[in-house]
Amino acid sequence: MKLWDKGFTIDKQIEQFTVGNDREIDIHIAKYDVIASRAHAKMLQKIGIITVEELVDLLSGLKILETQIEDGTFEIDGQFEDVHSKIEFELTKSLGEIGKKIHTARSRNDQVLVALHLYYKDNLSKIKSKTKTFFETLLQLAETHKEALLPGYTHLQVAMPSSFGLWFSAYAELLIDDVYLLNAAIKTIDQNPLGSAAGYGSSFPIDRDITTKEMGFETLKYNVVAAQMSRGKSERTIAATLGGLANTMSRFAMDICLYMSQNFGFITFPDELTTGSSIMPHKKNPDVFELIRGKCNKIQALQTEMVLITNNLPSGYHRDFQLLKENTIAAFEELKAILDIFNYAIQQIVVKDIDLNDDKYKYLFTVDNINNLVVDGMSFREAYQKIGNEVQAGTYTPDMSKKHSHIGSIHNLCLNKIKDKFPE
Repeated sequence: MKLWDKGFTIDKQIEQFTVGNDREIDIHIAKYDVIASRAHAKMLQKIGIITVEELVDLLSGLKILETQIEDGTFEIDGQFEDVHSKIEFELTKSLGEIGKKIHTARSRNDQVLVALHLYYKDNLSKIKSKTKTFFETLLQLAETHKEALLPGYTHLQVAMPSSFGLWFSAYAELLIDDVYLLNAAIKTIDQNPLGSAAGYGSSFPIDRDITTKEMGFETLKYNVVAAQMSRGKSERTIAATLGGLANTMSRFAMDICLYMSQNFGFITFPDELTTGSSIMPHKKNPDVFELIRGKCNKIQALQTEMVLITNNLPSGYHRDFQLLKENTIAAFEELKAILDIFNYAIQQIVVKDIDLNDDKYKYLFTVDNINNLVVDGMSFREAYQKIGNEVQAGTYTPDMSKKHSHIGSIHNLCLNKIKDKFPE
């Protein structure tokens, strides 16, 4: 059952290779094909291609399919090439000749493209919502643990005093940058490509404004060639956006793995959130965060894949584009799951008391102590040399009383400012 069937049988080996995993992947975009088909049918009626009665029948048939998709009973059988041929077949089976009219004035090219745009737009918004939930969790943790000091590191060497409040809210504010990119990606995707057909428009007097409004797109991709060329460009934009968010979470997960280890010992998690070893009974492994790190790093590789598949392709449609959707959709589904599990697990973090009098943290406060001398009238260079000489001589005694009061420092986290900064 192929939308391009011309009455001859294609070689089975060729068919298997060209169809690939489309049937499995297309389950994710099935409901969006129904949404687009509904809008397309309404437009066909308004321009006089189908009657009101035919529209009613088509909408009824599409509603049945939509319910099946929502219930999880919709399947794309092996006889179908993809979700688009399956939906048209079901409409034709139930409605007869009326079902065959749904493909009028569109190509499978723009049918796939608009379904993907709707999927991308919806799921970018879902990821933004989940990111906001994670953001709010981190700010709450920052507020809860704002008084708990934490050694800060540069080059993985003990450097200056930090705090758990500073640590949690740092990653919260980085998420804001990721949401800026999510918003940019949404704006890029929020353009209706339906009506571009195979890439050069249609001789039918279609009304693309109607479908744009029906599907809730902000605008449309006016130029039909540009609409087709957005395939690949959209995926590259999405890959960069999802990769940026994945990078933030991967780095956070790495911090957690480090801080859980005995050599740091700053945090822990309830036993039920960790795993053990088959031979070492003392082990308490941060497998969740290691998998988050690995999965996020995998998502960051998507951008390279998207670039290499589409780089230097000439204008117009190419079958290479079929290869874009599998890993792009997989990245969306993976990232949603990562955000959920990260938010769930981090809420159960146990912050330990850290003894900053331990010898290994002895030099955390050297910069503060230099600054104290400067405030008392000594030049910075002289103060630096004085404290440096004490460190070398082994006579340095830390003074831990200095407060950091400037915006964004340990004792002035500006959590409300960070919260207000999150883009709506």
